[in-house]
Amino acid sequence: GTEKCPFEGGCPKLSAYNKITRNNACWCGFKDALHQTTDLGGICLFIVVIITIIFMINIADKSKCCGCNACVQKCPKQCISMHEDEEGFLYPKVGLDLCIDCHLCEKVCPVLNQGEPHQPLKAYAAITTNEELRMKSSSGGIFTLLAEAVICEGGVVFGALFDENWEVKHDYTESLEGLVAFRCSKYVQSRIGNSYKKTQDFLKNNRTVLFSGTSCQIAGLKLFLNKEYDNLITVDIVCHGVPSPLIWREYLATIANKPDIKSITHKEKNSGWRRYSISVEMNDKIVTERAANNKYMLAFAQNLTLRQSCFECSAKAGKCCSDITLGDFWGIEHVKPTLDDDRGTSFVCVNTERGNALLSKTNAIYSEVDYDASIPYNSCIVKSTNKPQGRELFWKKYSEQGIVVLFHLKPKKNNIIKRIIKRIIKSAR
Repeated sequence: GTEKCPFEGGCPKLSAYNKITRNNACWCGFKDALHQTTDLGGICLFIVVIITIIFMINIADKSKCCGCNACVQKCPKQCISMHEDEEGFLYPKVGLDLCIDCHLCEKVCPVLNQGEPHQPLKAYAAITTNEELRMKSSSGGIFTLLAEAVICEGGVVFGALFDENWEVKHDYTESLEGLVAFRCSKYVQSRIGNSYKKTQDFLKNNRTVLFSGTSCQIAGLKLFLNKEYDNLITVDIVCHGVPSPLIWREYLATIANKPDIKSITHKEKNSGWRRYSISVEMNDKIVTERAANNKYMLAFAQNLTLRQSCFECSAKAGKCCSDITLGDFWGIEHVKPTLDDDRGTSFVCVNTERGNALLSKTNAIYSEVDYDASIPYNSCIVKSTNKPQGRELFWKKYSEQGIVVLFHLKPKKNNIIKRIIKRIIKSAR
C-alpha cells in the first residue's frame, strides 16, 4: 500500500541517505520511508537526515539571515517564501513537500558564503556640479551621475524606491526620469522581490545593469548570479543598519493617511547636510522635523529597530565585492575641507577598474583622499553597528504597547568631554 515516489530512482530529498544505505527511501511519507528501511542503523541515519533538514530550513538564529531574498529567487522548485516576523523583518520558510534537497539556497546565502575583506583601489571625496541635484540627494549626488551614465548608454538601473503604500522595495528603471525615485536615502529595509532574476535576464540580453543596494544585497546578487558579467556594475551603499518596515509603517500612520501623502524625504538638507530633517509632504501640509529630534530616526540612531543581522554584518569591509561603494563623507572637514560646504559630500570607494571607468564618465568633482585616514569618521564601511542593551526591552514594550513606545524615546545626551577627547584622538591619527 505504499504510494509510488514521483521521482525516478528514489526521492532526491533523501539523496545522501540513499547513497549510504543503497535503499530507495522516499519522502512521499514518513511512514512509507521507514517501511522501506528495515535495519536499525538505517533508521537512525534516516532520523538524523530528517533533523538536519528541519534545522537547515528554519532560521534559529536571526542574526544569520540578512533578508536578501537570494534563496527565494534561486530555488528551482519555488518552495521558499518570505514571511514577516514580529519585528517586521522578512525571513525565509521552506515548503518541505516541494523541497528536493538541492542546497542551492545555502549556496547563495551571503551569511554562509562570505567574501574576503579588501580595501578599495582608490578613495575620493566627490560632489556633483549640479547644485539642485546635490540638494535633492543624500550627500554629493554621485549616485545619480553614475546612474545617468548607464541610462544614457542604453542600460538599466536598479535601486530602492517608495511603493504606492510608502514602503520601500527594489525596482528598476530604463529612463532618466525614473532615477528620481531612487534618489535620496530610505531609512528602512527594502524588499528585493525578484530583482536578482530581472537583473540576470537583462544581463543575458546583453544590457548593461547598474545594481545598487546595501552590501548584503550586493553580496546576495553576486552569489545568485554565480558568475562574473562584464555588463554588470554593482554599487553598495554604506549602511548603518536597516530599520524595521513594521515600525516605519506604523510610525507613518501616526503622521498622515497614506492616500494624502505626496512625497517623503528622509534626508532633507534645507537646514544643512549635518542638520538634515525628515519631511513628509501631504496634500494640505508639510511635516518637517530635524532627524535628531524625530522619534523614528531616534530609534534608528540608537540601533533599537535595526535587523539583528546588522549587528554581525557579513558583507562589510569590501566583502560584497562591489565595483563602487558610496556613502556620506562624514569627517570631510578634517580630511578634505575644500569640499565641505555643508551641502553634502560623497565618500566614493572605487573597488574595481570597472567602477573606475564608470566614475570617469561623469562630470563629478572628485579629489583623492587617504582611505585609512577617512575610515575613523566612517566606520560603518568596515564595522558592524553595535547592538544596544535596550533593544530587547524596546521590542518587549512594543509588543505590549504598540507604536506608542517610539514616542517615549529621548535623545541621548552627548558628553562634551568625551567628544573633545574623541576629536583629539582622531586628529592625531
